Amino acid sequence: MSVEELRTIRTDLQKRYDALCAAGLKLDLTRGKPGADQLDLSAPMLSLPGDDYISPSGTDCRNYGGVTGLPELRAIFGEMFATGAERTIALGNASLQVMHDIIVFSLLHGNVDSEKPWGAQPIKFLCPVPGYDRHFGITEKYGIEMINIAMNPNGPDVDACAQLLADDPSIKGMWLVPTYSNPTGYTVTDDVARRLLALDAAADFRVFWDNAYAVHTLVDAAPAPLPILDMAEEAGHQNRVYVFGSTSKITFAGAGVAALASSQANLDWFTRNISAATIGPDKINQLRHVQFLRDADGVRAHMARHREIIAPKFQLVLDILEDRMGDAKIASWTSPEGGYFISLDVVDGTAARTIALAKDAGIALTAAGSAFPYKTDPHDRNIRIAPTFPTTDELRTAMDGVATCALLSATEVLLDAQ
Repeated sequence: MSVEELRTIRTDLQKRYDALCAAGLKLDLTRGKPGADQLDLSAPMLSLPGDDYISPSGTDCRNYGGVTGLPELRAIFGEMFATGAERTIALGNASLQVMHDIIVFSLLHGNVDSEKPWGAQPIKFLCPVPGYDRHFGITEKYGIEMINIAMNPNGPDVDACAQLLADDPSIKGMWLVPTYSNPTGYTVTDDVARRLLALDAAADFRVFWDNAYAVHTLVDAAPAPLPILDMAEEAGHQNRVYVFGSTSKITFAGAGVAALASSQANLDWFTRNISAATIGPDKINQLRHVQFLRDADGVRAHMARHREIIAPKFQLVLDILEDRMGDAKIASWTSPEGGYFISLDVVDGTAARTIALAKDAGIALTAAGSAFPYKTDPHDRNIRIAPTFPTTDELRTAMDGVATCALLSATEVLLDAQ
């Protein structure tokens, strides 16, 4: 557009933005939380287990013990993640806490392949970006240096990983959401996973394989989980992978059950360390999950009901983005087949401005740079959209407002460049 055309567009957008601010909105797109209607799907769990507190395997779930969790729940997770019940344990309500504890145990003691504790030396982590802010929060908390790795549609940039790992034995770990990644919705392919597992690296290098969205599909069926533990064994690095997951976005977000799967040596190491802090997980909660979900097919059927609620919300966001910004060519976005987010890239140098404009108009978005280590987006262009929590009407209003803010920011930058 010419300068005059841009000025006309900016004037029109400013009027639209002023009306947005005058509407007195208070809308929240910050976090990928289930909506109340999704949580209602699990309401029958609140009456479980009732008087039936003995698990099918004969465990009295009211008592102490069982640090590895109920066998029935381990079997459900084992099938969901293709890890098998024998290599999967069921724990408390938050997989993030399990990741945190493994980092701390490694810093204090090293893992089963470490010559010395991680904390005895400067260490680094590979971080696919854009990625999950809470992963990065753990490593930042403990002073672990984070290195950006591009997250491509088929997974992390393995060539970049290979070069870094070959040159630097202080790289001890890597964060990765393999299925419907946060926030792009990308899924790691078989080929990329196998290449990653075969890379030369420090003996105690670990991939934190976070299956947070493994069954959270927006289409008819989620991709089959990669048998990542079998693949690690085949690559000759059987201890390389920790697999995490939970029911936090399957049943109740604050009262789910977490799982950890890995080699037997890794599981023995973890349970030895965690046993200093607990005599066992909440088996009553584990039992109600077993009774409610029943098996992996029950999980998939339950997630189909979630999909009926949230898939239209994702489509609404995509429709608004295309309608408002498709012709302008000032943004690009992912069209995920699952997960909880849409990744929106605006004109370089305008993400923070777009988010600030939205905030002033009463629309809360995740802070600029949140999907990057140290909250620093090198291009200031990425915005994470979380469609699940608002009502449909709220989402429509919010996304139309976000589009207005992105367009206004783009015109400002383009005019400043003239």
